[in-house]
Amino acid sequence: MNPVGTTILLLICSNIFMTFAWYAHLKELSGKLWIVAVLVSWGIALFEYLLQVPANRIGYTVLSVGQLKIIQEVITLSVFVPFSLLYLKEPLKLDYLWAGLCLLGAVYFVFRSEFA
Repeated sequence: MNPVGTTILLLICSNIFMTFAWYAHLKELSGKLWIVAVLVSWGIALFEYLLQVPANRIGYTVLSVGQLKIIQEVITLSVFVPFSLLYLKEPLKLDYLWAGLCLLGAVYFVFRSEFA
């Protein structure tokens, strides 16, 4: 697989762990002390970093830091919206669409030199 594909795949997996580390405790550990949630979240976040760091190192061989960041933000929203709907049972908001459209603009601007 090429470096961009590998980077995207690793960032998707990393982001799944990150989303669970940041938000799953709101549902699963709401009755526990906050320190328990912190320790569990740190444990989950370890796996996120084990994927995210290599993803960025691989990606940086062919992408700029700005491009890596925008890819990460697109992946973040793409993982977060289904997570919030399906796992946390949050209502679907039109704001997610608007945020996605803004990210498409960000993708265009950060990659436009590649398109020319």
